[in-house]
Amino acid sequence: MNATQTLIALWTLVLKEIKRFTRIWPQTLLPPSITMAMYFIIFGNLIGSRIGDMDGFSYMDFIVPGLIMMSVITNSYSNVASSFFSNKFQRSIEEMMVSPMPNWVILAGFILGGMARGLGVGLIVTVVSLFFTRLTMEHPLLTVLVVVLTSALFSIGGFINALLANKFDDISIVPTFILTPLTYLGGVFYSISMLPDFWQGVSMLNPILYMVNVFRYGFLGVSDIPVGWALAAIFAFIIVLFVVALTMLERGKGIRS
Repeated sequence: MNATQTLIALWTLVLKEIKRFTRIWPQTLLPPSITMAMYFIIFGNLIGSRIGDMDGFSYMDFIVPGLIMMSVITNSYSNVASSFFSNKFQRSIEEMMVSPMPNWVILAGFILGGMARGLGVGLIVTVVSLFFTRLTMEHPLLTVLVVVLTSALFSIGGFINALLANKFDDISIVPTFILTPLTYLGGVFYSISMLPDFWQGVSMLNPILYMVNVFRYGFLGVSDIPVGWALAAIFAFIIVLFVVALTMLERGKGIRS
């Protein structure tokens, strides 16, 4: 395939993924916005009014960046995991594998499709948050960069999950038992400076903590961890997971019986 044909193949795959989740938007785009609205009401308004300020900001302002990032993470991950596994289950992925498309195009197409849903839901949640607080961005470029990188990272994670899954139940194990706990313990609802020294050290092992804090720094200008180290860690995770996913795909891991 020449460069033009490769770009057409990539765009076609991305467009297919976008049409897939927009066609069923009441199941893919609407529920996250309603869920996050409940978080804003319960944690931001009801509980937040009793907690007071956090790191010099109202509790609502403090949790909004974390909740936006949480919606981006979960939707980027779940979109790729469910979509790719559905293709495996229906055996349509084998048609892609024997086509002239390079394997990296298949991987990139699903990743970009997952990013589209994750970023789209993140934008919807951001708009919803404007009904509850007034958002400002101290570092707009950094904010956009970290949310795009995070969406890409968890889209790749969803792809690997789908490769390893043997049945539909398998694609819910990682989000339920790993992703959700790490997200809730990733500084979305609190500053790790509130924790004892030991638990602060334990929290530093949570990769989601870095993403949430950099994203919050982009909005509010405050972070519990060095921004440079956090960005370096995100880039490193993306490179490692992309190589792992591409290697698994080229070897037919989880595809060939």
